[in-house]
Amino acid sequence: MKITQIDVFQVDLPLHEGRYNWAGGKSVAVFDSTVVRLVCDSGLVGHGEVCPLGPVYLPAFATGVRAALAELAPALIGTDPRSIDAVNDRMDRHLKGQAAAKSALDMACWDILGKACDLPVHQLLGGRFGETVALYRAISQEDPAAMAARVGQYRSEGYRRFQLKVGGEADEDIERIRAAAAQLTSGDVLIADANTGWLPHQARRVVAAVRDLDIYIEQPCASYEECLTVRRACRQPFVLDESIVDVESFLRAHRDGAMDAINIKLSKLGGLTRARQLRDLCVRLGIAMTIEDSWGGDITTAAIAALAHSTPEALRFTATDFNSYVTRSIAEGAPQRRDGAMAASLQPGLGVTPHDAVLGAAVFTAT
Repeated sequence: MKITQIDVFQVDLPLHEGRYNWAGGKSVAVFDSTVVRLVCDSGLVGHGEVCPLGPVYLPAFATGVRAALAELAPALIGTDPRSIDAVNDRMDRHLKGQAAAKSALDMACWDILGKACDLPVHQLLGGRFGETVALYRAISQEDPAAMAARVGQYRSEGYRRFQLKVGGEADEDIERIRAAAAQLTSGDVLIADANTGWLPHQARRVVAAVRDLDIYIEQPCASYEECLTVRRACRQPFVLDESIVDVESFLRAHRDGAMDAINIKLSKLGGLTRARQLRDLCVRLGIAMTIEDSWGGDITTAAIAALAHSTPEALRFTATDFNSYVTRSIAEGAPQRRDGAMAASLQPGLGVTPHDAVLGAAVFTAT
């Protein structure tokens, strides 16, 4: 089997709630998503998606992703998409870095591999653990009262895990955390996620001020070293996200006792292949995981569900249903939220069929 054509599409994904706000005044209203389609000489077709969280979050941005895909796509023509490690090796030899662009292509290869084997991707990634995957809901940064009110709103939609976007001025963040924590009921989980937004002195003030609360602290500062100093002053469970960019950074953090859980973002690591490698290390070493991505629509959500559902439940902290945040569906068959949970598709591959009318004309095609 050989790849004969790669099409790249651009899709806007507006948000139900208008805007998404997080640390440092960062905000996005419409997400710029990129979808890739791999066409094979066998007739099989696979799809992948990547959607950076705006241009100022991770070192990836939408137009840059498509520029990288323009470099990578011609190099994959003639390759066998089922040989996924070989595909990743070819991408790395052809273009250094650019994990987000590689993620979309890697995802599409897994979609094809599943179809070729007549198996859903989650079975290829390790099997199916449990009936569903519990989800968290991100609470966009607003004033403390508004964010606290979101807890009840999202709980009514079935969520029991809430990721509170902090990382602003310390005193207001302390108010945000306390106000949201006051709305929790038995079984709820609250994560205060600063998304690298605090300086160390601010982070230490906040964790000291909320040390009596049963919450998680996530990625308080920009650098790993800064986060480690905060971790050593923090009594609550600690999550690293932006600092974990590959297996090597994870192993360093594990050696230092720097976290209790990590966030695995598919596009940050380069796709399902490398996310699975890190997932399997976490399972062996007893580190809990949130499995997600930077953002996305139906195709990204399907890939998240595949990796999350193939992860042992004891180590599966939570996951994300990005397709319920946005107003536009780009594919049929993607997992849908039910009572705060989702389930990976039982269909071959990722189980999604893109809406051609929504994708529109390809931005470019490689043959």
